[in-house]
Formats: sequence, C-alpha cells, structure tokens
Amino acid sequence: MPCQSSKKKQKHQPTQARTVLGDITNLPYNTKRCVNGDLSAGQSIKRPSDALQARSTALAPTQSPGAAGLSDRPVAPLLPQALIASEVTTQTPAESSGPEHVQDASDQTTPQECDEYELEIVACLFAEETLHIPRPDYMASQAELNGNLRAILVDWLVEVHSKYKLRRKVLYLTASLIDRYLALEPVARKRLQLVGVACMLIAAKFEEINPPLAADFAYITDKAYTKEEVLGMESTIFAALFFSIVVPTQADFLDYLLKADQGLVEKHKELVNYLVELALVDIRMIRHAPSKLVSAALLLSNEIMGRPAWLDRMAQISRYSEMDLRGCAEELRGLLRADRSSTLLAIRDKYTLQRPCSIARLPQVLAA
Repeated sequence: MPCQSSKKKQKHQPTQARTVLGDITNLPYNTKRCVNGDLSAGQSIKRPSDALQARSTALAPTQSPGAAGLSDRPVAPLLPQALIASEVTTQTPAESSGPEHVQDASDQTTPQECDEYELEIVACLFAEETLHIPRPDYMASQAELNGNLRAILVDWLVEVHSKYKLRRKVLYLTASLIDRYLALEPVARKRLQLVGVACMLIAAKFEEINPPLAADFAYITDKAYTKEEVLGMESTIFAALFFSIVVPTQADFLDYLLKADQGLVEKHKELVNYLVELALVDIRMIRHAPSKLVSAALLLSNEIMGRPAWLDRMAQISRYSEMDLRGCAEELRGLLRADRSSTLLAIRDKYTLQRPCSIARLPQVLAA
C-alpha cells in the first residue's frame, strides 16, 4: 500500500487586501500597533497617520496595465592513521593563514554547520565578497530614483520578510539583488516596488524550503502588479545578473563572527543584528564589504554593552583591526541615533516589539 503523507502542503494564503506599502499585516489600523499580525477582537479602529500615508504613497505605482537527486559516487578510501597524525602535526599556528577555526556545541549536533569545512568556506566568503559589491554611486545613473525611495522600499521589505517569517539570509540577499540590479539597469519609479518583490521572490526560492509564491508577492502589493509581471521581472533580473544570484552577504558572516566573540548573551547578539539591519536601509553603507559591516557592528555593540571593544583574537578572525573598523562603527552609531526619530519604523518596531529582548529600548542602546 503506498505511503501517503497526512499533512498537506501549506501555502501562504493572505485573507484580505491592503493599501500598497501600508499595513503589512492586512488588518485594519487600531489603537495599538499590530504585533506579528495579531489583533485581538474588540479593539477600536482608527485611520492611518499622515506619516504612514506618506510612506504608503511614496512608492505607489500607477495602475498596472494588465493583469536533485544525489548521484552515486565512489567513496574515497580512508587515510592511514599514521598519515593523518603526520598531517595534523605538521602545521603550526604560525604557519596557518586565514581565519581561525571557531567551534561551539551546536557544531556537533547540527550537520548544516559543516564544521569540518568551516575554514575553507569562510576563506571563500572573504575572497569573493568584494567581487559583488555594486558601485556606491550607482543611484546617480537612475533618473527617477534616489536613496530615499530605496530606503522606503527596503524598510517595507523588512516588514514583508517578518510577515512571511523568512530566514535571515533572504533579507540580506534581497537587498544585494536590488542594489546589483539597479546598478545595471535603469528602473522607473512605478516599477521599483516590482523589482523589490521580485528580488525577494528570487532570494526566498534560493534560501527557503517552502517559499511564498509569486501570487503572494503580487497580493502583498495590493495587486498593483500581476503574478505574470512578478515572474516577468524575476526573469529580467536573472538575465541582467547572468544568473549570479547567491553571493556573500552579511548573513554569511554573522553566525561565524558572533560565535567567535565568545561569551555573548542574547541581548548582545540582537544588538548586532539590529545594527546590521539598520545599515541595509542607508544606501551609503553599501560601499562597505559585508564582513566589515558585521565586524563594525560587533565592535560597536561591545562598546555599548560594556565589553572589550576588539580583542586581538577577533582582529585575527575577522581580518580587521580596530582602526580599520572605527570609521564604519561610528557610521553605525549615527544610524542608531537617527533611527529613534526616523519615519521608517519597520526595523525599530521589529527590535522593540517583536523580539523578546526589546533591544531598541535598552538604556545602553538609547544612550549610545
């Protein structure tokens, strides 16, 4: 008798339409800000504020014109025990190059950590990260776009990312795809949101097991675009980037460097994530390599949380000295201060309401 799964494949099926770039939860505005899409019954409804209305219309487009399998491979014979011992003892710390091997308890229980290949993987990430950074002044070649419109788009995509509970890598890969595509092709303002959702669709397909569908991304824009338009833009982006999609991003260095800075508590890790996500919104920060942004965020968070800023061990692992990171860290400090009065609320709300640590409310962070 054939084996059948009792669980049906779950699909993302939003239930209500919403205003473009408005309430990402698809629920009415209420007296309390919606958290995780939950809204208790009986709460009074109010109209969106002027700030949110301005934010919702900033990117509003005009009306849309239309609707492995594993191959069998021979197993390599085991090396003699004597040869293994000789290979291990021939290399001394002074002779080793590249980042230090970093290990914790999770490496032994999570096969996806690929602990035995960590040094090779990290070395490859450091070697390739600068090859895919778009030119920092690419926005000057866009006739209808500017850094503020990009910031609004990325802030909205942070909410979409939280709405669908996607992996962290999806958000950073989405931002990378947007910048790399805009650096190559001129885009009309009314098509910018389409580029954003198409890039997130691509990133989700690469990083998620069960990603949202193209129809879901068409819906989340209040059906300003059709599913066919989303898929068409997806094909256009693939062709423009020559199918070079997955590149090193901040997410690839976060776990490695957080694990390297031993003794971090959960609040400290959340602060690093908060700082790195703030850098996504500001177009000026794309000139920094992903590893440098993560290292600078870690250095600044150490200072804010009262830890030694940058130990020699961290300089060796990250390949950046404290002097190399100081300028980038001060830029991140400026973003942290500016976020308190910013009209772009997605990241601040994410780290104030939806995170158990409420890192954005900590006295140390507010005093930074």
